[in-house]
Amino acid sequence: MAPKRLVRHPFRLAHVRFLRARRRTASRRVGRGARIGTVLVCLLAGLMIVTSALSARGTDLRPSRNTDLVGLLTDEKRRNADLAHEVAELRAEVDSLSNERNARSGDQPPDARADEFAAGSVPVRGPSVTVTLSDAPASVQPDGVDDDELVVHQQDIQSVVNALWSGGAEAMTIQGQRVISTTGIKCVGNTVVLHGVPYAPPYVITAIGDPLRLEAALASSDYLKIYQQYVEAYGLGYQQTKATETYLPAFEGAQEMRYASVPGKGQSSESPR
Repeated sequence: MAPKRLVRHPFRLAHVRFLRARRRTASRRVGRGARIGTVLVCLLAGLMIVTSALSARGTDLRPSRNTDLVGLLTDEKRRNADLAHEVAELRAEVDSLSNERNARSGDQPPDARADEFAAGSVPVRGPSVTVTLSDAPASVQPDGVDDDELVVHQQDIQSVVNALWSGGAEAMTIQGQRVISTTGIKCVGNTVVLHGVPYAPPYVITAIGDPLRLEAALASSDYLKIYQQYVEAYGLGYQQTKATETYLPAFEGAQEMRYASVPGKGQSSESPR
């Protein structure tokens, strides 16, 4: 028996054509939607890149931790220096007005100059001894020795300062800053902070006084004798010089006193040294 011939119904053929046309239309819509989405994503990414570039103005928007710390340290050092300079100018203006008033009234205290000298508010000149401390070279890495033993610490600087005071120092500077009764030396990371300003080594301590007495006090310091052993063993820097004439500037920072009273008012003031 011959197979029955399939008769294509016109309605079915029309329905099949409709379904095929619908699939092609949907496919074109999907393709068009994908292309539009891709274009929008590219436009958004480009907008973000341009916005970041304008905000950064040529700088790194995500700097490293070290970069942040170095920048902060530099900014704070500059800011402290500017404020110290402003304080010095204002103090000079106040001193000038006070001197004019005292000269007119004739009530200049006889020991006013001595008080200014003791407070470090006037510059001084005279013979001096200078001690410079520095870290061991980076190439020095002895076995079994901690890195902290190869750098200068605040107690090292303080030992030099205390020895110079005991040797009769009349005035002193550290890193060019005048040392006064409220001066504090603090270690912060690998720097030393003095009057709010961070400094890196080498550390230069200069004292005005009798050079022979100052050098004798340095030589007799028990702490510095131990420090000299580290100088010999690990290359820590220690340099000592003297000069016949040295200029030390006046203290330029703000002098804030706590628990202090004026001598002769029924109470006594104590020096931290």
